[in-house]
Amino acid sequence: MAESEISKLEKCVDDLIDFCDQLSTENTLLRERQNVLVEERARLIEKAELARARVETMLVRLKTMEMEA
Repeated sequence: MAESEISKLEKCVDDLIDFCDQLSTENTLLRERQNVLVEERARLIEKAELARARVETMLVRLKTMEMEA
C-alpha cells in the first residue's frame, strides 16, 4: 500500500471519528431536549386536567343555581 493511500485512509478514519463524535453530542442534546419536552407535556396535561375539573365544578354549580331559581 502506498504512503499516499495510507494517508488518505487515515484521513477518512479521522473524519469518521469526528463525525461519530458530532453525532454522539447531537444525540445527547436531542435526548436532553426530549426529556425537557416530555416533562413540559406532563405539566401541561396536569394543568389542563385541573382546568377541566374547575370548569366541570362551575358547570355543576351553575346548574344547581339554575334549578334553585
